[in-house]
Amino acid sequence: MVSRQLEERYNLEHGQDSAAGVAIDTRHMDGGFTGFIGSEIYRGSSYGAWHPLRVPRVSTVMDLARALGWLGGESYIPSPCAKPAALAHWHDPAYIAALQKAEAEQQVSHETRDCFGLGTHSNPVYGEVFRRPATGAGGSILAGELLAQGGVIYHPAGGTHHGMPARANGFCYLNDPVLAILSLRRNGIRRIAYIDIDAHHPDGVEMGFAGDPETLMISVHEERRWPFTGELGEDAGGSAVNLPVPRGLNDTEMALIREALILPLVDRFAPEAIVLQCGADAVEEDPLSRLSLSNNAHWKIVAALRPLAPRYLVLGGGGYNPWSVGRLWTGVWAVLNGIEIPDRLPPEGEAVLRAISWHGHRLGRNPPEHWFTTLQDAPREGAVRPELHDRLSFLRQREGLG
Repeated sequence: MVSRQLEERYNLEHGQDSAAGVAIDTRHMDGGFTGFIGSEIYRGSSYGAWHPLRVPRVSTVMDLARALGWLGGESYIPSPCAKPAALAHWHDPAYIAALQKAEAEQQVSHETRDCFGLGTHSNPVYGEVFRRPATGAGGSILAGELLAQGGVIYHPAGGTHHGMPARANGFCYLNDPVLAILSLRRNGIRRIAYIDIDAHHPDGVEMGFAGDPETLMISVHEERRWPFTGELGEDAGGSAVNLPVPRGLNDTEMALIREALILPLVDRFAPEAIVLQCGADAVEEDPLSRLSLSNNAHWKIVAALRPLAPRYLVLGGGGYNPWSVGRLWTGVWAVLNGIEIPDRLPPEGEAVLRAISWHGHRLGRNPPEHWFTTLQDAPREGAVRPELHDRLSFLRQREGLG
């Protein structure tokens, strides 16, 4: 559990300036504001030619939303790069220094690798190994400040939910969801619901807020998949509801999870803010999971959660097929703005998707035409399996939902 003493110490160290390390004028923000936080640092930045995160993601969303006329003017907010002092709100200063040194030297010692998890197969050293995650963290910290008076912020570069205080973990060098929640707390927001629909369990976030009665964490993730945490009976000291789901999870099953578990729990908790980690790796075409959702399932959860709190932060997360990620996350922005998604993209939108390449994976060799011409998948409905019914019944009974 993150202590109030730590929060108070951070407030004294940073005063009234932005926790991201920049001065931000939030006077124009109100309960009706919907903002998109992005950065050009993601364009061309890659974990390496062999890594699952070699693919373009955030830049595709920015380009596609602009091509469709959905992003411009005051809605776009450049993400600051968080300063080390802001990151130290949760991360170990020695680890932050090691991350900065890794970027400067483009290599790490064996001792640094063993101590901090840097320079491994999952968490390689690459050109922007400090600045890129620090920009993602800065965006999430900034979001907590912008939401002080209410509104909606979309930060698709966020969602790095595996990062640990002193160690890189699962492609995540920093934990921006934790920093976002602490930023909301710094700005007077106490009751926060964190919902995670990534295919992988948010082990870092759960560690950060285990036992915190003012945080509700709900995770729906594939069973028996890395990081192999978040079992059905694990509740993180009463703060978490974990639903591991079987491979092949379909839209019908996710709709039941949404209506029978997620929405009743969030509604009863009555949060002052909702943080949704909307990882795109639970869709059928993703190479790092075995779930079978369409992007409709994500969009319906995005829409259903919005009225349940006056402050709403939607983050990205996992997602390793560049077309499915770009289409899903661009659709999230449409949902948050009440924009009707067209049946077919105009030529400008098609051009963005046709410009993507995915070398080194079989799905990139002959992409289906609808990955270029549409945002919305065909629904992937099916039967609700008995084991899912049983798990939902267990959690509903445990949580007093009847």
